[in-house]
Amino acid sequence: MKELIDKLMNEGGMTEKQAWASINIIKDYAKNKFPIFGGAIDKLFDKYAPSDEDDFLD
Repeated sequence: MKELIDKLMNEGGMTEKQAWASINIIKDYAKNKFPIFGGAIDKLFDKYAPSDEDDFLD
């Protein structure tokens, strides 16, 4: 997940906080489109998410 965040920051010109917000939008979209996989999607994304807002670099 860190690689994706770095890519969004470097190529997309986002801050780390913006990159994580984008990831959360994608996560919610995927859960909405594929509700049967909601638990697995949460586990995957939550495993790599910062524990709280203080973990952001910007």
